[in-house]
Amino acid sequence: MAGSVNKVILVGNLGADPEIRHMQNGKPVCNLRIATSESWRDRDSGERRERTEWHRVVIFNEGLCKVAENYLRKGSKVYLEGQLQTRQYEQDGITKYSTEIVLQGFNSNLTMLDSAGGQGGQGGGFGGNNQSGGFGGGSQGGGFGGSSQGGGFGGGPAGGGDFDDDIPF
Repeated sequence: MAGSVNKVILVGNLGADPEIRHMQNGKPVCNLRIATSESWRDRDSGERRERTEWHRVVIFNEGLCKVAENYLRKGSKVYLEGQLQTRQYEQDGITKYSTEIVLQGFNSNLTMLDSAGGQGGQGGGFGGNNQSGGFGGGSQGGGFGGSSQGGGFGGGPAGGGDFDDDIPF
C-alpha cells in the first residue's frame, strides 16, 4: 500500500459555543471543543462507568465557519471529519505542543445531528450522508466538504420533502 492516511471522524457534543476569530487576511477561523463519551459496566462492581474525552477542533473552511457560527451552540451534536495536526508554539520561553483536529479544504465534513431547535434527531447537515436534507449530497456523501461520491450542492434523492427549519438554503 502506497502512502498514508490522516483522517479523524468524531461524533460528539460541543462543550462551548463556537469561537470565531479572523486571521490578518480577514478569513474566519472557528474553534470548537468537542466531547466524546464512552460508557461501560464495571465487571467487579456492576456500576455504570463513563469516560469523556475532549477534542480541540479548528475549522479553516469559510463556509463551515459560517454554519458553525450561525447554527451550532453548546450541547449541539455534530459529526466531523478532518485531519490530525500537531502544532508547536512557545509560551513563557517553554516549547509546547497542541494536537488538534483540523477541518480545511474539501476533505473535511461537518454535519449537524441535532434538529434546528436542538431537540435531537437527525437534522440537516453541511456535508455528506445526512438523511433529512440540509446542504448535502444524498445517501452517498457529497455536499459541501463531503466525499467524492454523490451529488454536489443539493444532490441526492428526488422529492426531498418539506423541511421545517430556519436554515436559509
